Amino acid sequence: MDLAKVGLKDFSRSAIILIITNAIYAFVMPVIDIFVASYIMRNSNDPSKVILYQLAIYVGIPITFLLNGYLLNKVNIKSLFSLGMLLSGVSMVFMMSLDQIDYFGLMVAGLIMGMSFGLYWANRDYLVLSTTKDRVRNFYYGLETFIYTIIASTVPVIIGWYLMTGHSSGGVGSNEAVNSSYRVITTVVFIITIIASIVFHFGKYEKPKSEKFLYFKFHKLWRKMIQLSILKGLAQGFIVTAPAMLMMKFFHSEGALGSAISIGALIAAVIMLLLGKYSKPKHRLIIFSIGLTCFFLASFFNGLLFNEFGVILFMFLLLIARPVLDIAYFPIQLKVIDVLSSLENRNEFSYILNHEFGLFVGRFIGASTFLVLAFFVNTDIALRYALLIIGSLQLLSIVIAKQLLKQQATLENELLEKEQLEEDTLATKNLNSFTNA
Repeated sequence: MDLAKVGLKDFSRSAIILIITNAIYAFVMPVIDIFVASYIMRNSNDPSKVILYQLAIYVGIPITFLLNGYLLNKVNIKSLFSLGMLLSGVSMVFMMSLDQIDYFGLMVAGLIMGMSFGLYWANRDYLVLSTTKDRVRNFYYGLETFIYTIIASTVPVIIGWYLMTGHSSGGVGSNEAVNSSYRVITTVVFIITIIASIVFHFGKYEKPKSEKFLYFKFHKLWRKMIQLSILKGLAQGFIVTAPAMLMMKFFHSEGALGSAISIGALIAAVIMLLLGKYSKPKHRLIIFSIGLTCFFLASFFNGLLFNEFGVILFMFLLLIARPVLDIAYFPIQLKVIDVLSSLENRNEFSYILNHEFGLFVGRFIGASTFLVLAFFVNTDIALRYALLIIGSLQLLSIVIAKQLLKQQATLENELLEKEQLEEDTLATKNLNSFTNA
């Protein structure tokens, strides 16, 4: 079938409900990704606290992934996925209730958010895997990213404007006025997570087929995938919070932060929809390479200029790089899981869990790179050069992805030949039995 003609008709009802659920929850993601970090910066003026909060999140994610594996055998996957969305609101409520931004409070809030991400992403990855086929995944992630980037282009502007309205009308107590506005936003976030959870329950989803999910030895193809996950995790170590830290440093305003994020998001949204609609599996390496190059250029210009214009350029390139990377990376990952779960007869979730630990290693190294530079040199050097170090290292992913896709194609051909041989043998046996009869 011509993949250029893939459309919504190719999705199951459950896949469409999953897209709608994620579209609703997408209104929450910019708040979590951007404005929680800006809230910490506003109330502590300490970038290292933002990174420590992020580290707490990254510690909570793999622990919850592991816990989720056990819970899937006893608890409906709908409940676990819904709980993941709801916990993001709980984490923000806890954060806003703190009298001061101390390390203990940040760690607790971060761990709760990590549990939220763990439950959400562990089950989301499996749900996409179980409700879609490889040929439609480019379009699935393109459509999902298109929706997300459209929302991500409007929500930051609205929230930034709302926060600055509170700032301008607050007089002497303007900082408290902004904090009150953050609490209102948190309430709205909590309501949205409830709505998303309700919508999700209209779909029908099955739990993973096998009870065993914890393995320590994997096929050599999967080891390549883990190498990719570590490199991907490097950027995730603080790329979520880096934009907020840079914007608050140079512009000192959530309004500027929201406007800057929206500029490139609309362009990225159109690119994602077109890529998802018209690209084929064979284009994934090219798309992946373009995303990595954009990320490197973003970090390069930030390090070279390190001023207002450099930050705007960084934000624009990053807004293109992140979704372009995802539209290639996730289908590559899921296709590898398809192949290996069939070959090794293992639960798909076992690969999702192991992949998360690869991401954790990368995230820890990425966040630690920033913290080491911040504590032993200074935060400006960390903001300027940690991104450049990571952006350069991530270019290695192009070579690894090329090797992985080549090995995957070889393995698929071997599996097809084996299946064909088994079918021919069975057909011969049936024919002999019929002749003898």
